[in-house]
Amino acid sequence: MSLRVRQPTIYIMASGRNGTIYVGVTSDLVRRVHSHRTAAVPGFTSRYGCKQLVYFELHADMAAAITREKQLKGGSRAKKLALIERDNPTWRDLWDDIL
Repeated sequence: MSLRVRQPTIYIMASGRNGTIYVGVTSDLVRRVHSHRTAAVPGFTSRYGCKQLVYFELHADMAAAITREKQLKGGSRAKKLALIERDNPTWRDLWDDIL
């Protein structure tokens, strides 16, 4: 699946299996994940080594994506881990899937 077009998306980056996780929202997943992977912008993901894309959801519009991001960020770590485990039980880096 190529995500070269702008598409509102929520995503989860991780430092490794059951490691530090980061939830974000973007309209350009490829660009955003690349910036996390290369630590192009100082911040949480570069500080904690969150370079693996382990989960993402596409949304019809940015308002829906932002609402979902807030829901995930407000939820427990256990719920986030369960979401990743449901769709990506091996915690495979999904980077190649979005190119």
